[in-house]
Amino acid sequence: MAFKKVVVVGGGVLGSQIAYQVAYKGFDVTVWLRSEGSIERAKPKFARWHETYLKDLEATKALIGTGTKLYPRGLVDDFENLTAEKVDELKVQADQAFESLTYELDMTKAMADADLVIESLSEDPKAKIAFYQQMAPLLPEKTVIVTNSSTMVPSAFAQYTGRPEKYLALHFANEIWKNNTAEIMGHAGTDQKYYDEVVEFAGQIGMIPLKLYKEQPGYILNSLLVPFLNAGEALYANDVADPETIDLTWSLATGAPLGPFRILDIVGLETAYNIVCMDPAAKDPKTTPGKIAKRLKEKIDAGKKGVCTGEGFYKYTK
Repeated sequence: MAFKKVVVVGGGVLGSQIAYQVAYKGFDVTVWLRSEGSIERAKPKFARWHETYLKDLEATKALIGTGTKLYPRGLVDDFENLTAEKVDELKVQADQAFESLTYELDMTKAMADADLVIESLSEDPKAKIAFYQQMAPLLPEKTVIVTNSSTMVPSAFAQYTGRPEKYLALHFANEIWKNNTAEIMGHAGTDQKYYDEVVEFAGQIGMIPLKLYKEQPGYILNSLLVPFLNAGEALYANDVADPETIDLTWSLATGAPLGPFRILDIVGLETAYNIVCMDPAAKDPKTTPGKIAKRLKEKIDAGKKGVCTGEGFYKYTK
């Protein structure tokens, strides 16, 4: 089945990026949100992605003919044959995506005739289970469900979806239009047919499908990334060094463009907080996870949630 109508659940940092990218590639996209307040918080994110897509596409004109690999891979399918005129067409495509997005509070309306639902809620297992149980009776028989969970495996939730054979994980990296990875991971009960359909969909939205052969908490990307971020957070929480010095050390010593705290700001501190709180030790403020959770919570409570709010460990110009 070729997916046409896609529902994205959640308008957070990644949920909003996913919805915009899928709309950019010409799909009918509805964003389901819980409240009017959620819609008002989500709309500025979509406006920012719109501006970013236009800016990055315009900047791509200067890269034409250079042979570089440093172009927004999720926005341009055929870089070798790209022209300035084609870039202008893609900018119109970005405008159309922004205008086409539908926001819906009524779950019944949102899920009507959905071909694919992409769940991108926070890393809270209880919230995910409650959502799946509410959604399950509303879905058409044809609907496939994927989770964008960054740490949890699909078998933890499959039974609550009402269609475990049509349920799997589709995990994206931040800045989806540039870092165009799509990790695809099923569980023991996932039907191969639907796994293959999701792989095909990932390619259709400008991603590089990365197939996982078995369930792995953290998938590939976060199995590598989370320990790195935890190490940086531990150095900070235990007063070994400040975030700027830790980032500078990593960048100078490895040549990496971003250190752990720049990356945390992009990921979003709420996501980082939810991940560390999955460790039972985080409940004890004397432990390293507890100290990390405390410092992240202080930032979050102050409205400093990362790039999405204009400030996290660093300040950003909106």
